[in-house]
Amino acid sequence: MKCPACAHELRPMEAGSVVVDVCEGGCGGIWFDHFELRKFDEPHEAEGEALLDVARDPSVFVDYSVRRTCPVCDGVVMMRHPFSPQDNVIVDECPGCGGIWLDAGELAAIRTNFSSDEQRAEAAKAWLTKTLDAHLTRARREDRQNQADTEKIAHLLRFLCPSYWIPGKQDWAAY
Repeated sequence: MKCPACAHELRPMEAGSVVVDVCEGGCGGIWFDHFELRKFDEPHEAEGEALLDVARDPSVFVDYSVRRTCPVCDGVVMMRHPFSPQDNVIVDECPGCGGIWLDAGELAAIRTNFSSDEQRAEAAKAWLTKTLDAHLTRARREDRQNQADTEKIAHLLRFLCPSYWIPGKQDWAAY
């Protein structure tokens, strides 16, 4: 497998019970298959310590502005997004296989973000509240107004179409 950042050959590296692919001797990046990063993203997960010091070649230039292709899926361009609500680490994730590419130093930055899943969930909840509360409040207000308008129209139309003509309201109706 080729490194998506510098085209160096990725090497397998054991970290606890998981084998990840690292760009040792190249740019120092790490490839995590789907859901593997969750086993190393918190500081109390000791297996991740071995991945913090991947040997890299300082002469290797990495252009961070170039979009990367997945080393597993042929020709699939990875999507860039923040790893957490704090937006301090931008990761490259493959939409096909769900693998994540971390450049050198990004795993260490991720491990300092949150000390537990609960803390991460609270930060996500706070971010969603800050981001979406105004939109949700406006949408609820509009929904209540639309419902009130619909009820007014239905109240007016009840005189035009008495229940006698609504199927199921008559004794002689077929249903």
